[in-house]
Amino acid sequence: MGQRSRKLAATGALPAGRQVSEQLLLAVSEQMKLPFLQIARAAEYGQLQQSTETLPDIQTTADAAIRLLDNYLFGARLGLEEQYALELEPVSVSSVLYDAGQELDQLAKLYGVELELNVAGKFGTVMANRQALQSALISLGYTLIEALPSLQTKDHKLQLAAHRCRYGIVAGMYSSVEQLTADALRAGRKLHGHIRQPLATLTHSSGAGVFVADTILQAMDSELTPTRHHRLFGLGTVLKPNHQIQLV
Repeated sequence: MGQRSRKLAATGALPAGRQVSEQLLLAVSEQMKLPFLQIARAAEYGQLQQSTETLPDIQTTADAAIRLLDNYLFGARLGLEEQYALELEPVSVSSVLYDAGQELDQLAKLYGVELELNVAGKFGTVMANRQALQSALISLGYTLIEALPSLQTKDHKLQLAAHRCRYGIVAGMYSSVEQLTADALRAGRKLHGHIRQPLATLTHSSGAGVFVADTILQAMDSELTPTRHHRLFGLGTVLKPNHQIQLV
């Protein structure tokens, strides 16, 4: 465990404390309009057609909205408690990516997005908080899944992947979307809490999942960062390998 990182403060990252909570609340509240509208329309359609075919879609949309709210509350709590430090432990990146993909699967199908898991290679374990890392990835996936169908992309595939870099192990989500750039993320951080669509080049929503993920990762002394992998564009985080000797 260590002190929470403040290195993003000078680069337009989310401010700490109560302001983080207020900005996240605005973003998540704006984000919730879409799933609730989808639920209302699907329910209305089902009533008109006297059909239950829309019930699975309603359930998926509701589950995704509730999970994002849960992750917001988790991130807001971290932002409010200045001295709060997440307990880090050896965590399998492959396992976290797999579990995140499982939680995102139904939402991806609803939006016509194909999820892929790419964890080829042996990465060992990293020092992280499993709940925080998984919550961050799911929140990020929520925004990217929603954004992909409306963008000019070669396909609607979203890859959950891990790979090595000079600083450690990168865990992130990748696609052919060229809008996933450092400039877009930097601008979004500056505009977050001030306009309704701070990530306008990526999504027409508030992009709340990105900022929820950003806040949670900062509590692990990490950050959300643009990354490339196998010619794909993505957002992810660099995690420190666990160098402790493992007894067999």
